[in-house]
Amino acid sequence: IPGSQTSSHQVIDWSSLLKLAFQSIGVVYGDLGTSILYTLPGIFPHGVEHHDDILGVLSLILWALTLITLIKYVFIVLAANDNGDGGTFALYSLICRYAKVSLLPNQQVEDKDVSNYQLEIPNHRLNWASKVKSVLEKIQIAKYLLLFTTMVGTSMIIGDGILTPCISVLSSVSGIREAASSLTGNTVMWISVAILFLLFQVQRFGTDKVGYSFAPILTIWFVFIGIIGFYKFLKYDPGVIKAINSMYIVCYFIRTKKDAWISLGVVLCLTGSEALFADLGHFNVHSIQLSTCCLVFPSIVLVYVGQASYLRKHNLDAGAAFYKSIPGPLYWPMFVVAVLATIIASQSLISASFSIVQQSLALGCFPRVKVVHTSSEYKAQVYIPDINYVLMLACIGVTLGFKTTLKIGNAYGIAVVFVMTLTSALLVLVMVMIWKANIFLIITCVLTIYLFELLLLSSILYKFVEGGYLPLVFSVILTGVMYTWNYVYRNKYMYEQHNKVPIGKLRDIACDPSIQCLPSVALLYSELVHGISPIFTHYVANVLALHTVLVFVSIKSLPISKVPEEERFLFKRIGQRDIPIFRCVVRYGYTDAQNMHDFFESLLLEKLKEFINEDVIRLYLPKSKGDTESLPVMPQINKEEAERVVQLVDNECQNGGVVYLIGEV
Repeated sequence: IPGSQTSSHQVIDWSSLLKLAFQSIGVVYGDLGTSILYTLPGIFPHGVEHHDDILGVLSLILWALTLITLIKYVFIVLAANDNGDGGTFALYSLICRYAKVSLLPNQQVEDKDVSNYQLEIPNHRLNWASKVKSVLEKIQIAKYLLLFTTMVGTSMIIGDGILTPCISVLSSVSGIREAASSLTGNTVMWISVAILFLLFQVQRFGTDKVGYSFAPILTIWFVFIGIIGFYKFLKYDPGVIKAINSMYIVCYFIRTKKDAWISLGVVLCLTGSEALFADLGHFNVHSIQLSTCCLVFPSIVLVYVGQASYLRKHNLDAGAAFYKSIPGPLYWPMFVVAVLATIIASQSLISASFSIVQQSLALGCFPRVKVVHTSSEYKAQVYIPDINYVLMLACIGVTLGFKTTLKIGNAYGIAVVFVMTLTSALLVLVMVMIWKANIFLIITCVLTIYLFELLLLSSILYKFVEGGYLPLVFSVILTGVMYTWNYVYRNKYMYEQHNKVPIGKLRDIACDPSIQCLPSVALLYSELVHGISPIFTHYVANVLALHTVLVFVSIKSLPISKVPEEERFLFKRIGQRDIPIFRCVVRYGYTDAQNMHDFFESLLLEKLKEFINEDVIRLYLPKSKGDTESLPVMPQINKEEAERVVQLVDNECQNGGVVYLIGEV
């Protein structure tokens, strides 16, 4: 892909690559691998009406998997990662860093100082790419539309995280009725609920442990279904291989007309494709590509070919094609592995939900929740307890309410295709503005992949009243919460920006003899990077005291996945040299762990002393237009004065400790 240098350049040895590829099998592919249980039953709920319909549907499945899963996601979308992280917000952050489309300032000098903030883009200019960028930057409604699209896509992925466990577990457990027909649908439902409850209880152990635990089971699953699929292909009808000819799709639509369009349940074979991108931060691009191409994709193709071959001889078995086509002696072993695999299948979208909520939280688009980093080696592997319990309750509610995979499948299809189309829309912007890809390549992608996804979406919307409304309800609720939070977040920032304290008033307060001096170091937190928050004057007016050493701390989340540790803190001195007042900008990416406890405090003070000792008492943040805090560069202070200020910081930390001042306006 031209200009796709946005991917991480981190060099990983083969040992680490194979380890991550193996782990990814247990986390990323469960949903994609178990879709074989409900795809054909969703297309042929009442059996196969025409013998050649099987070839048309198989051709649709093969081409859908090739175009969407393999070409689009594995080889194009993964290249649009944000320093190794994927998901809807990763695409949005790429666009925000290239064009000024964020509703909050995000291309300030202190942002661009971060080494991995700048995008590596082609040097050549394209007029049409510049025009697209200009339109997005100048039209305010375009900025809101871009943010809203991102929020909707994020909400749909969380909706996937609710529906995936339901349909996966129900579809596998229902297979037991083939051997024990006396079991009722309600019994299957309650067994599924119990399994779902246990699944969400193990999430606290983290992706790393879950991946290692689940990977062997899913590896066995993919090997088994691949071998059985190849066996059925040879035994029943090897002639189904001719389904690679796309003319069978045309014949299928000509023969069945509207019914073919309505029955495009082929979309269910693509479930889990978005997880390849959304879960990328837990692994890396090469590990996903390796595991997909070497194991997952060949196994899935073989099992669909095998099922089609079996159905050519047993047209009425389409409602339970997978279980009915398993050789007798292998039924119970495959049933056990299938149940385990579908439990694991839920993991891919659950992990993806954690990742995108963390990204949304860091960019001010989600209410504050506790984020637990479960791996010291891979920072993007997170667990969010509150989201985990909400997903668990929603999954159990959907399972109890819908009871069958057919109804859940109607809802699931809308969520899957909506996410795909929104991802494609953002991807086109990345290809146009950032990659500056060849126009013919972009048109080809739009006319093949994007139009195919819109066709699937039009089909699945036909089933809106049959359960398809559910993901849209989820999306409306989640998008409403996210937009409301972001609206308040932006307005709070703008209030502080418009009412910031002039630097002259800060000097007056510091020199006012009626203000008592408290022996301590105070850390006053604010969203502002330039200027002093009005919270400060409110505090002084009510307390009538000022701490000996004052540091204005600004926690800033950048539209980037990670900020290098050595570039985390950015200091400058405010006011006169004899007044120990400093500004500290602490920069985080949306996957960085924001440690606000003892370690953060000691690290901040240590960096402050380093800043003073280096005699760089000058503006680290260069002047920016409208920055009332900017002062002429002051000369370096001498060694004695630097030592005095450092000693002052140490003494006040010992005598009065560190005081945290956090206010709301």
